[in-house]
Amino acid sequence: MKGLSTKGLSLAYDGAPIIRDLNLVIPHGQVSALVGANGCGKSTLLRGLARLLKPYVGTVYLDGQSIFNLSTKEVAQQLGILPQSPVAPEGLTVRDLVAQGRYPYQNWLQQWSQKDERIVQQALEITDLLTLADRALDTLSGGQRQRAWIAMALAQDTDILLLDEPTTFLDLAHQIEVLDLLYELNQNQQRTIVMVLHDLNQACRYADYLVAVKQGRIFTAGEPNQVMTEEMVKEVFGLECRIVADPVVGTPMCVPIGRKGERQLQANSSHS
Repeated sequence: MKGLSTKGLSLAYDGAPIIRDLNLVIPHGQVSALVGANGCGKSTLLRGLARLLKPYVGTVYLDGQSIFNLSTKEVAQQLGILPQSPVAPEGLTVRDLVAQGRYPYQNWLQQWSQKDERIVQQALEITDLLTLADRALDTLSGGQRQRAWIAMALAQDTDILLLDEPTTFLDLAHQIEVLDLLYELNQNQQRTIVMVLHDLNQACRYADYLVAVKQGRIFTAGEPNQVMTEEMVKEVFGLECRIVADPVVGTPMCVPIGRKGERQLQANSSHS
């Protein structure tokens, strides 16, 4: 089977179970979003998929093989991960950061090559960073820095990209900038992208496949118009809402009700 999947996967921190007996197939060549309340296990699941966290039960499969039977280099050549809030050494330039994506292909026999140079250049071009390549990373805006980290992941030249909350701490314009970039990477290069997102409406707009996680288990998974229901939002997030069509792209859009909304609904009802 091509791509990533899990069978009976259970993950824990310090003996405390976080993910329990999880079976999941990530659609190959599509964008998938993991959604759920804080602490439900989304980031833990992503770490497990990337082999950064060893399961105590079950396994992760990469192209049909247990990911734990593959060497670190083999995994790094097939799967790239961008964790939450990554940190780079002070003064590192954008180009130097992106070049780190080629480390899985280096060894004492194979040093930096023209191919490495070409792929780094392509990653800078795709992320529109050529003019900023010699700038120090810590002088860039939040959106520019996030694009630089994505460029590093691209230079790793993997079929699968895992991103943990790639829009966190970014303003709305930079959030859309990053999500548009990931969407275009999937459309133009058919890369499989899995990302943890907090914003349900952005998840519905940009993902082909949603995985709603509740207390370490999959509550439901499927296309956004199947997963994004008022029942799911209430069960997974404890929030009353209305689901309407996004007026721009037609995907499901969550409109929270809250106490103010409840009062307005009651007022409207009493006047009707």
